[in-house]
Amino acid sequence: MDSLEKLESALTMVQEARSVPLSGSCVVHRGELTELLNEIKAALPNDLYAAQELIAARDRIVEEGRTSAERLIAHAREEVARMVEQTAIVASAREESTRILDETRAQAENERAEVDHYIDSRLATLEVILNKTLEAINRGRERLAGSTDKDVLSELAD
Repeated sequence: MDSLEKLESALTMVQEARSVPLSGSCVVHRGELTELLNEIKAALPNDLYAAQELIAARDRIVEEGRTSAERLIAHAREEVARMVEQTAIVASAREESTRILDETRAQAENERAEVDHYIDSRLATLEVILNKTLEAINRGRERLAGSTDKDVLSELAD
């Protein structure tokens, strides 16, 4: 029986003791109560030592838990910082890639316009040359057609 149970027994013994008429006193067997109180006295140091050990163990467990929680929180904060940094890096890379693509598209569009302008000017030059050639051909054909008619007329006249 531990000291708390023995204290309960001592209290029960006093509460159930025969009361002295017309007073708040009671009659308790001195030997039994003294023996019970001595047992409590002897058991208390052991119980107190066990309680202190239990409290110390509890304190160690609580401290280990607190230390572990602090480590977990620190690790989580580091992980969050790393993820935020990576997110910032990814966002920056996306912005840079978008900017590069936009610049490339604009440059390609400018070069396409320049090429189209160059081709158009070359085709216009070719058109002018071909028109002049066509006019020369037409004039040559007209001369040929005109001289043939003149030849036929001059042969008829002869």
